Amino acid sequence: MRRLGLLGTALGFAAVLLGLLGTAGVAAPSSTEMRGVWIASVANTDWPSRPGLPVEQQQAEYRALLDEAVANRMNAVFVQVRPTADAFWPSPVEPWSHWLTGQQGRDPGYDPMRFLVDEAHQRGLEFHAWFNPYRVSMTDDLNALVPSHPARLHPEWTFAYGGKRYYDPGLPQVRDLVTSAITDAVSRYQVDGVHLDDYFYPYPVEGQPIPDERTFAEHGKGFANIDDWRRENVNELVAGLHDRVHAIRPNAEFGVSPFGIWRNASSDPAGSNTRGMESYSAIFADTRRWVKEGWVDYIAPQVYWQFGHPAADYAAVVPWWSQTVSGTGVKLYIGQAAYKVGQPGWTDPAELSNHLAFNADQPHVEGDLYFSAKSLTTVARDAMARVVHDHYEN
Repeated sequence: MRRLGLLGTALGFAAVLLGLLGTAGVAAPSSTEMRGVWIASVANTDWPSRPGLPVEQQQAEYRALLDEAVANRMNAVFVQVRPTADAFWPSPVEPWSHWLTGQQGRDPGYDPMRFLVDEAHQRGLEFHAWFNPYRVSMTDDLNALVPSHPARLHPEWTFAYGGKRYYDPGLPQVRDLVTSAITDAVSRYQVDGVHLDDYFYPYPVEGQPIPDERTFAEHGKGFANIDDWRRENVNELVAGLHDRVHAIRPNAEFGVSPFGIWRNASSDPAGSNTRGMESYSAIFADTRRWVKEGWVDYIAPQVYWQFGHPAADYAAVVPWWSQTVSGTGVKLYIGQAAYKVGQPGWTDPAELSNHLAFNADQPHVEGDLYFSAKSLTTVARDAMARVVHDHYEN
């Protein structure tokens, strides 16, 4: 682990003291700014640490992550409860997640999502249920899915791409399935928000076109090209979810954490001063339109670049997003790449803290989300202690 000298030692000691205070029942700060942390379950990134753990160990690990969040003066957790078209609750639509039980479809013996929500609320933390919309499996083998899985029953709803299996976003049946799975969870649990990540159409793999030409031929009438049609498919899901979520739980926030670049200015005068991959054309996510149309309550772009990045300078990307939400009523939270601390370009021990100092001068930034929970206890532990010291003492 990277050390920060005397300052790092002092901050590390402060983090330990905060950790001792961050026990169950201790309320998180009531700051109005968003201070959130992502807890990823896909590939057992953060929780649970491996599939099939005994219930008591699963629960102990989650409580420890929440206590760490309180120690870091977070006020919200974004927990991935549908990582691969599966469920962390007794869903009537999709099977129990193998990331949880070790075997897809196996009942864990308790209601994990009830536990997840209740434990967060006991600590004064908001609970935002995080759903991945279209990813079916981290392998492209349909036979790896439980026989009752909707993708096994309807393989024509899916396609293989880049070694993984995805639902086809162009099919109305798929959008209905995804919406039904999400709204079922929203209706059952007192969630404070519904959160989508950045995976819509799959990220491009060189030399591999997305195999949805037949779907376009059947459902793309009225569209001059397949790219516009794909964007409209994603628009329909996002706008529809916004309405359905609020119909069930009016006070819940619905938001998306997209890839940090909508379009480069070289492609569109309204774009950002960047030279990176564009969500608009690469994964067909028209994120700027979602903000302008009010289809999201907040947008949390993944600005996973440092100051001075040659293709996407943090100092250029955040002001662009701030300007984009101006006058819309849509909140702006910035996704922070805590996992990159210590990597090339992120060797400055103050990088993460400096991001928040910069954000304070942006008129529409209302908080930050950190990816991800495990990083805050490992590579980013000292950097996060510095953030707490510099920005979260109140």
